[in-house]
Amino acid sequence: MAEALARAVAASLPGHSRTTTDLPTAVFGADPTPAATPVAQVPHHFPARAGVIAPGSSVSASSSTRLTATLLSSTARARAVADRSASAGAAVLEIGAGTGYYLAAVLDAVPAVRGIALDVSKAAARRAARAHSRAGSVLADAWRGLPVRDAAVDAVVCVFAPRNAEEVARVLTPGGRFVVVTPTSRHLAELIGPLDMVSVDEAKEDRLAESLGGRFDLVARERVEYAMGLSRADVANVVAMGPSAFHDAERRAERIAGLPDSMPVTASVSVATYRVR
Repeated sequence: MAEALARAVAASLPGHSRTTTDLPTAVFGADPTPAATPVAQVPHHFPARAGVIAPGSSVSASSSTRLTATLLSSTARARAVADRSASAGAAVLEIGAGTGYYLAAVLDAVPAVRGIALDVSKAAARRAARAHSRAGSVLADAWRGLPVRDAAVDAVVCVFAPRNAEEVARVLTPGGRFVVVTPTSRHLAELIGPLDMVSVDEAKEDRLAESLGGRFDLVARERVEYAMGLSRADVANVVAMGPSAFHDAERRAERIAGLPDSMPVTASVSVATYRVR
């Protein structure tokens, strides 16, 4: 998934630091903290997510590597090379960045750009701060507002994360891009029935377009799909990352224990690129 994402972002850009305070005031202003979410106000479900992103707890390395390889294709590399002369001031913001895995892939593909990882999880934000030498990390809740100046970033990335369309439109430069990765109805299809997971509505893409509230125009959409071989531990972590994590955890654990040692599972996502109006 990381290749299509980097390809989309690389095509969108005109054209470091590890802590919030080192990031340019052109993006955050003199004081980025007022819009940040106090840790005490983080919704109750995020501590569970913090466990998922702990070192050694992510989905198998082979699956993650395949995801990145798919999204960082030769086309992405070609566009990234073409953009090496881009303005060194260009910036990419990832909302719900988690550990900064995908943001780091984007920054590798577009060397002249700086990145900002935003997440409501303190554990994730700490790891994202170390994800890349040109990335900084911010602890904030996207629904409460983005601690970023108006028209300050050239692209916003959102992978399976909240989409605050009004705020994204505000922080993007004129003509800036919003790259959104969402699951299709085929995503994790082999696990839906056996684990009684929440399925993805086939109309999700239409609802995504509606949620953008007339602030964006669709530029491109690409489907990325491939097979993964997941261990029981991988399956447990994949489920814990989504909405099914909070539905009868004890029963789900019993069902996961009954799965094969290696479970063939489909990864299927849509990578949509929108231009702000």
